Amino acid sequence: MKKENNKSSNRFSINSWETFDDTWPYEPHFNKAAGFGMHYVDEGDGEIILALHGEPTWGYLFRHLIGSLSTKYRVVVPDHMGFGKSETPQDRSYLLQDHINNLEKFVLDLNLKDITLVMHDFGGPVGMGLAIRHPDRIKRIVSVNGPTPLAQPNLGQALNKNGATSPWFSWIFKAYENGTLEQVLSQLDYNILSTLKLNGFENNDLITDTWLNAYGAHFKSREYTLGAIGWAKGFAEGAHQFEPTTSSTAEKISKKPTMAIWGMADKTLQANYFIPLFQEAFPNGEIHTLNGVGHYSLEDAPEEIASLIEVFLEKS
Repeated sequence: MKKENNKSSNRFSINSWETFDDTWPYEPHFNKAAGFGMHYVDEGDGEIILALHGEPTWGYLFRHLIGSLSTKYRVVVPDHMGFGKSETPQDRSYLLQDHINNLEKFVLDLNLKDITLVMHDFGGPVGMGLAIRHPDRIKRIVSVNGPTPLAQPNLGQALNKNGATSPWFSWIFKAYENGTLEQVLSQLDYNILSTLKLNGFENNDLITDTWLNAYGAHFKSREYTLGAIGWAKGFAEGAHQFEPTTSSTAEKISKKPTMAIWGMADKTLQANYFIPLFQEAFPNGEIHTLNGVGHYSLEDAPEEIASLIEVFLEKS
């Protein structure tokens, strides 16, 4: 194992036992298989549900889902490197392939099998990267406003069209060009709400000091924002690379039980582009659309989403 130097020393921005006024009552666990302290929760017993967050959230996004499903299933929710209660090493890349590598090492170290993936935002391509590398470990796939790249012929065209009309991606490219992207995202402890709003957060009734603290706590200074900056900057530079796959692997994955749940008010990953991409990848997959629900659909409609996933698990 590569020895970590002082520059990449272990860094946490949230106390590992912080519960945010009991809205996050889950015991913290840490895994170092990927060379840093990856925080995760591991609740319940039974078939494994692996829930993967995106930008700029963390496992807190799944807090209601954990409570609902852990009575029947084992729910494992890691925080990606540089997010939530995971460490933010200072000498690492935060591109898609690195997150896939981290997740793969985490899953293999815990020997997780018969996994139901539940993926939101960039958790989608990270989870699909794991599925492509280890299709035999994946039992079901659930996309909740999360892309599912699987060698679709129209993938590139759809991504370009979405990026041209998405407020979030439009801002990324503009801010990168004028040199303000890192400056803005390095202050996420202050502007976390405006970032969530730009992405299409809809449920204003949730906004409390506790909720804002939960989502902004990791980003208390610039050194802790490398994950959020790296993900956005990777888009601006075209540096993220989807996991390559063969036609036989893609066909094997496409036959697994799959479901997409999409908040139709999502401004970041617009339904008119991403639902057809899901259908291309999974012709037999279920699709459920939620009107008035935005990009952070697990915040806007947590009970409805938990119910849809539970029914899907029981019948598949």
